[in-house]
Amino acid sequence: MTTRLPSASAGLGLRRALLDDLRGAPAGTFDFLECAPDNWIGVGGRLGDALHDLSSQYPLTCHGLSLSLGGIAPLDDTFLARTRRFLDQHDVVLYSEHLSYCADDGHLYDLMPIPFTEEAVHHVAARIRQAQHALGRRIAVENVSYYAAPYQAMAEADFIAAVLEEADCDLLLDVNNIFVNAINHGYDARDFLARMPSARIVSYHVAGHYDEADDLKVDTHGAPVKDDVWSLLALAYERHGVHPTLLERDFNFPPLAELAAEVQRIRDLQSAHAGTAARMAHG
Repeated sequence: MTTRLPSASAGLGLRRALLDDLRGAPAGTFDFLECAPDNWIGVGGRLGDALHDLSSQYPLTCHGLSLSLGGIAPLDDTFLARTRRFLDQHDVVLYSEHLSYCADDGHLYDLMPIPFTEEAVHHVAARIRQAQHALGRRIAVENVSYYAAPYQAMAEADFIAAVLEEADCDLLLDVNNIFVNAINHGYDARDFLARMPSARIVSYHVAGHYDEADDLKVDTHGAPVKDDVWSLLALAYERHGVHPTLLERDFNFPPLAELAAEVQRIRDLQSAHAGTAARMAHG
């Protein structure tokens, strides 16, 4: 039976390059793992055995890559059915996708920003509701990083809040994406964070990024988390409460001990803000 993760829990991305390290990790190194089901559905053999081994030992969350919630092509019913079977098979405690689109007459292999318009709100919200029905569960959508802004009739924060409300879904708040977007598009990260709807947030992501220039940051997931992002995560805990938080690392993998130290830093911040959720609940 699928259960919720404890609010104060810190996870690590399940990547194929880390499989041996994750399977041999000392107890308590991380509280949960997250994988992209798109990369694991139908995988058998040694890799499939490793996934089953890890998902039987640790709670598993899933973060989708190719549903294309903001796209115009019909949602892939076959893929949704296969994803549902995967989530059920591994007793996945949280499934999330990106508030973006990634296909247009073929897969684009990137997460493209959606125009921030009322029409797009209705379009995306309807597709999220359809996906939730097909998957048989609530899902969370993640705020994405983007580098070229499409037409914006409304502010990004207002667009996200409107989609969440109309779709009646949850929010996976990526703190690094807020920081990167704030630098690249010239807005205040703290103000954006404050405008996110606390009641919809179920999880956080943190990751490293690349400093291309003072006014250009690239969300790479290939470096340690920057101090400014750690500070923003602490502010998120203070403003919205502690929720399960994942450290994303996709390449340039250091020794597991270094990733474990970042996971522990998440735990330390969670402990420092442990009373926030209780204070919020009691007004």
